[in-house]
Amino acid sequence: MLAIRLQRLGRKGYATYRLAVQESQRHPSSGRVVAYVGSYNPHTKESNIQVEAAQKYLDNGAQPTPRVVKLLKDAGVTLPKWVKESASDKQKAIRNAEKLRKNQPKEEPVEEVAEEPAEA
Repeated sequence: MLAIRLQRLGRKGYATYRLAVQESQRHPSSGRVVAYVGSYNPHTKESNIQVEAAQKYLDNGAQPTPRVVKLLKDAGVTLPKWVKESASDKQKAIRNAEKLRKNQPKEEPVEEVAEEPAEA
């Protein structure tokens, strides 16, 4: 089965990605790539996608990853009905919310009384 996924490029600390069509059982960096259908720069939010090529692989059953689904949708690719789109209103679950500083009871400020030195 084919997958459309992001393949990391770029230097350390400044990643850019290619949209690669490859076997889903292979690792993104070392698997044999069938085709490249675009690129994505997360720093500038710029994506260049070959719409016709991506549409061809989607119509033939290539499975896109959730991030790629979002990029393809923004580029104007018509997604098949079987592609699951992630919910945009999803919120991250916070574990141990009672331990957060904002959920702790407020401490009363202690007033310090300045002691005057005793005269002899």
